[in-house]
Amino acid sequence: MPGACARSNPDFVPATFELFVAKRYLRARRKEAVVSVVTVISVIGVAAGVMALIIALAVNNGFRNELQKNLLGATAHVDVIPKVAGNGIDNWRDLIPKLRKLPHVIGAAPALYGQVFLTGPLRAQGAILKGIDARAEVQVSDVLTHLKEGSLDRLRGQGASRGIILGSDLARDTGMLLDSFVTVISPQGVMTPVGPKPSYQRFRVVGIFQSGFYQYDDNWAYTSLETAQETFALPDVVNEIELKLDDLYLAPQVAASVGKMAGPNLTAMSWMEQNHQLLNAFKMEKVVTIVTIGLIVLVAALNILISLVMMVMEKYRDIAVLMSMGARRNQIRKIFMMQGVLIGVTGTIVGLAVGYTLCYFAAKYRWIRLDEQVYALSYVPLEPRLWDGVWVAAVAIVISFLATIYPARSASRLTPTEVLRYE
Repeated sequence: MPGACARSNPDFVPATFELFVAKRYLRARRKEAVVSVVTVISVIGVAAGVMALIIALAVNNGFRNELQKNLLGATAHVDVIPKVAGNGIDNWRDLIPKLRKLPHVIGAAPALYGQVFLTGPLRAQGAILKGIDARAEVQVSDVLTHLKEGSLDRLRGQGASRGIILGSDLARDTGMLLDSFVTVISPQGVMTPVGPKPSYQRFRVVGIFQSGFYQYDDNWAYTSLETAQETFALPDVVNEIELKLDDLYLAPQVAASVGKMAGPNLTAMSWMEQNHQLLNAFKMEKVVTIVTIGLIVLVAALNILISLVMMVMEKYRDIAVLMSMGARRNQIRKIFMMQGVLIGVTGTIVGLAVGYTLCYFAAKYRWIRLDEQVYALSYVPLEPRLWDGVWVAAVAIVISFLATIYPARSASRLTPTEVLRYE
C-alpha cells in the first residue's frame, strides 16, 4: 500500500507517488480520449496566452525604447525656455556657463528656431529651421554627430552660400541634394511700415541627417546660430537653451534646480514633461495589453478546471481504490493539483520558447514593416526582456494552480465505501 510503503522505506519521497500517478492520469486511454483532448487544448491555451503576452510586451518595450532613444537623440534632456512665448533669452551667453556647472549637467547649447518655408526643385515645404552653435550642439544632441551626407564643419557659410543641413525625408520631398541650393522663406522678416516683410535667403545644402525619427527627418533643418538670427531678423538672442545630463531620469530634479536659478522670466522643462502624453500612452497601452491578453490565460485555466473535473469523474473508481489501499486525502488532492500544475508548466515552457524565438527573428529580420509617416518608425521593434518572461511564467503557473483547487478538493472528498459498494 502507498501509505505502508512510505512508512517502511525512509528514502521514499511522498511527492514521487503523487507525481507518478498525476503523469499516468494525464496519459488518457482510448476510452478517455475526450479528457486527453481537453488536456491538450489546455496546454495549447496556456502556451498561446504566454506567447502572445511575451510578444505584446516585447512590442511595447521596443516601441517605447526606440522612440525614446530617437527622441532623446534629437532633443535635450532639459530645455530652458522663456515663460512668455515670443520672448527671447538675451542673457544666454552669461547663463550657459552657470548652467554647465550644475550637478549632472554635462552639456549646454543655445538654440534659435522658427517656422520657415523651403523651396526646392520638386516642391516647396514648410520646415522648422534651428540655429545652433555647432560645437555645443553635439554635446546635447546626437542627430548631427553622424550625418548621412556632408559635414557639420561646413555649416559656417559666408554670404550667398550660407550652410544648411536638412533631414533626409525633407531633402527627398523637396528634391534637394548635397551641395545644391535651396531658398528659405521666413515670415519673420524685416519690419516695414505696413508690417513684416518675408525674407528670402539662399542656402547651400552642406549636410543631410537621418535620426530615425520621422517627425524630425521630415520637418527639421539646421543652420548656424548667427545665420538663423539674420534670417529671422533678430538680435543676439536665442529662444532655448538645451541641457544634457549624465542620467536622463534625473531630468525633473535638474529642471527644478534650473528653474530656481534661471530667473523669473525663464522656466525649465524636462523631456518627460514635454512628452508626457506619449509616455502615458505607452503605460496605458501596456496595462490594456496585459489585461486583454491575460484573458487568454484565464480561458486556458478554465480549460484546466474542466479537464480536471472530467478526470475526477472518470477516475472516481481508481481514487476509491487508492484511498482504500491507504492513500491519504491530501495525497489524492496533491495528485490533481500536480496535474494542473504540469499542464500549466508545460504550456508556459512552450509559450516562452515560441514567444522569445519569434521575437528574436522578427526583431533581427524586421518582419513587420510600418508606414513611418504614421508610426514614426519603418518597422515594428521588438525588445523581449528576461524579467517579463519570469513574471509572466509565474502568473501563468499560479493561475493554473488555482484552477486545480476545486477539482482536487472534490476528488479528496470521495468516500471509498460509497463508491465501491456496488462495484
